[in-house]
Amino acid sequence: MPESFYARPALVVARELLGALLVVEEGGQRRVGRIVETEAYIGEHDLACHAAKGLTPRTEVMFGPAGVAYVYLIYGMHHCFNVVTDATGVGAAVLVRAVEPVEGLPPGTRTDGPGRLCKALGLTRAHNRRGLCTPAMHLRPGTPVPESAVSRGPRIGVDYAGAWAAEPFRLWVRDSQHVSKGPPPGRRKPA
Repeated sequence: MPESFYARPALVVARELLGALLVVEEGGQRRVGRIVETEAYIGEHDLACHAAKGLTPRTEVMFGPAGVAYVYLIYGMHHCFNVVTDATGVGAAVLVRAVEPVEGLPPGTRTDGPGRLCKALGLTRAHNRRGLCTPAMHLRPGTPVPESAVSRGPRIGVDYAGAWAAEPFRLWVRDSQHVSKGPPPGRRKPA
């Protein structure tokens, strides 16, 4: 997908990423997953967004340019892959929460949740700031997902963000078996 695809509001990109293919080619291996779940983080005013803490060495990548990867580590053990979106200076990104295995992943590989999908695709902090329009890592159009097959709801694991936690910025393909599940009330779901 061209860089212009990413240079739009995070909620628009989050919706249009559903059905797209995430391709990672390294060390002679090609791994491909169809995106089935995303979460939008829309800028500094979004208290669930890392950019809400302002421009820091960690968040600098979120402020642009669009079309690069933002990969970080949570709980000291799980990587999370995000696509930087919007105009330079906005501080927005889309977290890819789940993919459906398409190519290069052994049968039974779990890709439901950002930590599991990063492990399966081999994505680490070494991929942070890498462009998403390269042969080694890119997204390409897949099978479009009709609006009737898309569900929307609150993001997972951002209760600290107050009212922002309830915003319906998590999108998923309703019938996919690879979508992560929401946490039980009062409990966090591991990545």
